Amino acid sequence: MYKRIPTHIGIIPDGNRRWAQKQGLDKKDGYSYGISPGFSLYEMMMALGIKEATFYGFTKDNNKRAPEQRDAFTKACVEAVVTLAGKDANLLVIGNTDSPAFPKELLPYANQRVRFGQGLINLNFLVNYDWQWDLGNALSCGRIASYDIPRIDLIIRWGGCRRLSGFLPVQSVYSDIYIVEDYWPDFDPAHFHAAMDWYQNCDVTLGG
Repeated sequence: MYKRIPTHIGIIPDGNRRWAQKQGLDKKDGYSYGISPGFSLYEMMMALGIKEATFYGFTKDNNKRAPEQRDAFTKACVEAVVTLAGKDANLLVIGNTDSPAFPKELLPYANQRVRFGQGLINLNFLVNYDWQWDLGNALSCGRIASYDIPRIDLIIRWGGCRRLSGFLPVQSVYSDIYIVEDYWPDFDPAHFHAAMDWYQNCDVTLGG
């Protein structure tokens, strides 16, 4: 179907709060509606034979939001991992576990890769992630905290914003970035197909 398949895709699932407000819900309610789209996309990537994907969960800066929102996106992240445990994937959760904002339920998967089922795809999940923490780790340990995550070929961001928001600054250095105007809970398979169609014509030179 596609001549060029990215090896590693980055996913920024933005727009959950704006979607909730549009539906007449509280901002916090949008996060739970973002779980199902993630697994729909997982199935599509599996079908194409994509080897690796990194999903943005929440960042250190997201913790500045209202307590009920923090509780909601943390719960959504935990629920996503619990569901993934019944699938076929190799999970790596990357985030600052020294912070109380890191969910204790995800500590068994933090900063190490854990195999679920047949382990058919590598899935990375950024939870309580901070780009300064990531890069700063190199000063104390000689390597960035996310060293196990390889370079990203294609980043797809939902929600219409045109920024990386601190998403893996090292791995995204040569990424092609595709923007979906729709909010993440309104995920449609056509969004992913459009991104893949667009990627076919990207001139990947890696600076050469």
